[in-house]
Amino acid sequence: MQINGKILEISEVQAISATFRKREFVLEYIESQYPEFIKFEAIQDKCELLEKLSIGDQVNVDFNLKGRKWTNPQGEVKYFNSLQAWKISGMQNGPQQDAPMEGFSEVPPPGFDQNLQEDVPF
Repeated sequence: MQINGKILEISEVQAISATFRKREFVLEYIESQYPEFIKFEAIQDKCELLEKLSIGDQVNVDFNLKGRKWTNPQGEVKYFNSLQAWKISGMQNGPQQDAPMEGFSEVPPPGFDQNLQEDVPF
């Protein structure tokens, strides 16, 4: 999944245990006239994604939606959702275009029909 917006907050890295760490940030996402404030987390080595970013930066965030089930000591079942960011890229007047990989061309091969609609389920 991907979303774009403006960074409002970036927390410090939290050491949850000796082997697990996370860092949270809040993105202002404007879908209509009212902004949404969405909290994401970056875990383990993805915490470094936030090092070069600042409050107010416009970014694209690629993330996974995670859900967990937990039963508390009283036997009640609780459900938790989290948005785990795995890629964050800057925006400049709209989505940033990625440069083509070295050795690859953006020109389609001869005979390639750009208007071809494929029945690919993904």
